[in-house]
Amino acid sequence: MKTSILAMGHLTEKFFRDACDEYVKRLSRTWPLTVTEFDEARLPSDPSDGEIERALAEEARRLSAKIPPRAYKIALCVEGTPLSSEELSAKMDDAALRGASEIVFLIGSSFGLHPSLKKEADLKLSLSKMTLPHSLARVVLCEQIYRAAEIARGSRYHK
Repeated sequence: MKTSILAMGHLTEKFFRDACDEYVKRLSRTWPLTVTEFDEARLPSDPSDGEIERALAEEARRLSAKIPPRAYKIALCVEGTPLSSEELSAKMDDAALRGASEIVFLIGSSFGLHPSLKKEADLKLSLSKMTLPHSLARVVLCEQIYRAAEIARGSRYHK
């Protein structure tokens, strides 16, 4: 199953990028993963609610333009449902069986995702009740996608 991550912001620290690249490489054999990064909308240091809303709407337009038709959309958000690795694997398997063209994970900027993207999502996912830096959350997500693929194929990685 083709899988992608559409993420606002860039991994700038080499060790985070290397970790994500390793999981992308591992997945290339069985469950291809692509990562597309977008520049965050520019905001002043103390933005108003209106400025944040406009920035999130702009980011949503850019992300939406890259979501393929019939994709199963998973929005990462703090109010999302936390899932076990097995549950995530089952959701991804089910999406594939139901004819999804691709599984797309959506990661917002520091102010999150626009409500329209959350509303359109097939699943709102929380990686943790704890707050994680975006870079670390991306590494965790890449590892969990790899783990989901390994669970689906019955490998010993998950044991």
